[in-house]
Amino acid sequence: MFNEDHLYIVAYDISDQKRWRRVFRLMNGYGEWLQLSIFQCRLSVQRHAELIALLDGIIHHKDDHLVLLDLGPTERVVPRVVSLGKTFTPVTREPVIV
Repeated sequence: MFNEDHLYIVAYDISDQKRWRRVFRLMNGYGEWLQLSIFQCRLSVQRHAELIALLDGIIHHKDDHLVLLDLGPTERVVPRVVSLGKTFTPVTREPVIV
C-alpha cells in the first residue's frame, strides 16, 4: 500500500494567549509536541489540508505567524537533526485500535 504521509515541523508565534492555547490543543491532536510552539506531525494530504483549514480559522493573520515545514515523505525522509538535551525521535505511525 502506498503511504502518502509526509513529516512536517510546525512552528507558530501567536500573539494572544487564548488563541495560542487553542492552537496548542489543536496541534496536540495532529502531532507530537517537541517544545514550546513547535510540533512534528505525520500527515496525509487530507489531514494536512484539514489542519491548514482549522488553523486558518483560529489565527489572526495580521498578528500571528505559523509555518509548516514539509520534510518529505515519511518512508524516505531521514531528518538530520542536532538535538541538545532531550532526544529527538521522528514521529512514527502507530496502529489505532478502535
